Amino acid sequence: MQSLDIISVNLWQILFSLANLVIIFLIVKKFLFKPVNNMLAKRQAELDERYSAADEAKANALRDETYWKEKLESADLDADSIIKNAADTAARRSDKIITDAKVEADGIIRQARSEAELERKKAIDGIKKEIVDVSAALAEKMLSREINVDDHRSIIDSVIENIGDDNDSNE
Repeated sequence: MQSLDIISVNLWQILFSLANLVIIFLIVKKFLFKPVNNMLAKRQAELDERYSAADEAKANALRDETYWKEKLESADLDADSIIKNAADTAARRSDKIITDAKVEADGIIRQARSEAELERKKAIDGIKKEIVDVSAALAEKMLSREINVDDHRSIIDSVIENIGDDNDSNE
């Protein structure tokens, strides 16, 4: 049973191991604990700074988002107002153009009617004159004698005037 020697407890070895452990702990504490603690503190400070910067950036982004949403709504309202004003202006202009066109068309119609009436009168006068000339020539040939043209013309004019008045009343 040799296994007892392997498992045996050596008190001096345990004390020596504990002393080594305490010495290593003190060395580590003296030389490594403060620098590691400082490094962890720096990293924590950097993380805190980054988190605060991220929170500030997020707050700025939310503030900017709100600002631009308000601007966009304002721009939409302005655009609607501009479109409405443009539509109103276009409607007013179209009404004015239509009114002007109606006035101009009425003027053109009145002018055309007066010109047509003038042409009608000229045509009637021309026809009367031709009838007088033809009648005078006919009467002169029928009577085979020479009648004073002025007398003949006045007689025919009075007859034609009466015929023209009869035609005007028939219309």
